[in-house]
Amino acid sequence: MTDVAEGNGMTPESWLDTPDRGDGRVYVMSEPIKFAVDVALATGRPLLLRGKPGSGKSSLAPHIAMQRGWRYYEHVVTNRTQPRDLLWTYDSLRRLHDAQRPARDGHKLDDWAYVRPEALWWALAPQSARRLGRPAAGGGQGTAREPFAEVNAHRAPDCAVVLIDEIDKADPDVPNSLLVPLGSHRFTIAETGTEIRTEEPGKGADQRLSRHLIVITTNEERELPQAFLRRCVVAVLPEHDRETLVRIAREHMEHWPGGVSARDLGLAEAVAAELAIVRQRAEAQDLRSPSTAEYLDALRACRTLGVHPHADTQQWRWLVNNVFVKPQQVAEGLM
Repeated sequence: MTDVAEGNGMTPESWLDTPDRGDGRVYVMSEPIKFAVDVALATGRPLLLRGKPGSGKSSLAPHIAMQRGWRYYEHVVTNRTQPRDLLWTYDSLRRLHDAQRPARDGHKLDDWAYVRPEALWWALAPQSARRLGRPAAGGGQGTAREPFAEVNAHRAPDCAVVLIDEIDKADPDVPNSLLVPLGSHRFTIAETGTEIRTEEPGKGADQRLSRHLIVITTNEERELPQAFLRRCVVAVLPEHDRETLVRIAREHMEHWPGGVSARDLGLAEAVAAELAIVRQRAEAQDLRSPSTAEYLDALRACRTLGVHPHADTQQWRWLVNNVFVKPQQVAEGLM
């Protein structure tokens, strides 16, 4: 990941327990990506990140949120995702069940009670989300529990980062249907008729930049609609070269058990050199190239297990097939 957790407070055990941290603490951000973030904030447009799997696209959003002290929310898109799933969901089955109960005197169903705010709603209008969209002076029972509540507890209430991960997994109707919410920052809850708008910031808020950064990632598995692309700031995370890989490795190793030594840096160089060889072979055979994430996995395994590429041992060859070259690629004769 081109960006590495800049921060302390993690125990060595936590790093081993969660190899895909996703908290943004470690991220080495390139200057072009920094600039793309600034452009997105200056224009108020979503930032669409393109790049191969494992290049660090999903790690950027939580890193920016942590770096800026902004609230953070995320939604991972699947082929079943509907446009409103990023805004709200509605429990129609529970409402139907409640409607079939014997009516009590004066009892009326509270439609807002079946609404669940989702990532974009929490980012744009957190106070409304907590009330489930009810008017500020209205009645009704129950409030919504904020996602990432502990993480967001001490972050800026007026600013938020949202990660919409792998938008290309969804049907083309999904990005097209998000054009208005992403562009005007407003939408209407169909079941209650409530219009949700961006809430006003507190006094002293910086009006020069957008208070909301929406980061959208794509693995290019499906072409995105042109109307959607036109409304995004687009940045590409390239495949990292050897120098960048070693820089990323150094940032990560500083947070691994024992810190980073000269021997560790030599090992990072050696593993990066071997990765370049595997990538060349993969490209020649039109196979998937190992990613930066897989480079870090191989480096961690070498460091922990005492394996070194230059020794050309059986263990190293096994590790190549375990991490760099997956079984289906071995069958294709990559190694």
